[in-house]
Order: sequence, then C-alpha cells, then structure tokens
Amino acid sequence: QVQLVESGGGLVQPGGSLRLSCKASGSISSIYAMGWYRQAPGKQRELVATIRALGSTNYADSVKGRFTISRDNAKNTVYLQMNSLKPEDTAVYYCTVGFQLPGYWGQGTQVTVSS
Repeated sequence: QVQLVESGGGLVQPGGSLRLSCKASGSISSIYAMGWYRQAPGKQRELVATIRALGSTNYADSVKGRFTISRDNAKNTVYLQMNSLKPEDTAVYYCTVGFQLPGYWGQGTQVTVSS
C-alpha cells in the first residue's frame, strides 16, 4: 500500500507562483512514475504533468512553459513548480504514483488563483 500526502496549495494572485509537494510512503518503488492531475469544479480530472523514474517528463499543453515537475527519489517526493498562474489553473491538484499512471492517489490540495 502507498500513502501520498500533498502540500503547498493555497490562494495566489494571477501571475503568481506556487510549489506543490507530494511525499510518498509505504511500499514505494524507485521505478514508479509520479505525476499531478487536477480537477476543477464541474470538470473531469485531467493530467497536468508526469515524470518517469529516469526523469523524462510530460506536460499538458495548457501548462507547458509555466509548470515544472521534478522528483527527489531519495525523499520519495514529487514537486510541481507552478509559475505565471492563471485563474483557469484553479482546481484541486492530486498527486499520483504507480508503475502506470494514474495509480495511487493523494487526498488533493486546493489551488485558487484569484485577485
């Protein structure tokens, strides 16, 4: 079993930045892929970014050039640096890990972009 705990969400003005963290514990494998999804009110959960064990990354078109995903395998932690935030980035952000994504889910962290 894997447990995921996200942190770093909050309220930020348009153009601002936030950094999300997700720490994994339990039966963790260093070859797990890790990623972030988000779900806005009334919308389906969507992929934001993923990172594979050796570091290759994938981003949704809507966040390319603004968001950066990274991981620290020694800490079993994945990060999402979000810059130039827009109101449409407002959502609950979920961390996920697994051999295939989506896998195990965290509880989510709210990100609100508003002036």
